[in-house]
Amino acid sequence: MEKNISQQDLAAKCNFEKSNMSRLEAGRSNATLSTLETVCKALGISIIELFKF
Repeated sequence: MEKNISQQDLAAKCNFEKSNMSRLEAGRSNATLSTLETVCKALGISIIELFKF
């Protein structure tokens, strides 16, 4: 939300299916380190920022 990017746009930037991105976001799928790195790269953030809450 902070990056103002839709789930569909993020999925496209990561070369993921929207349904896969949806499952990741909802916690219904376990992400690999590689997947997390891809998402972080697409968002322009470091991986540690995913765990700041």
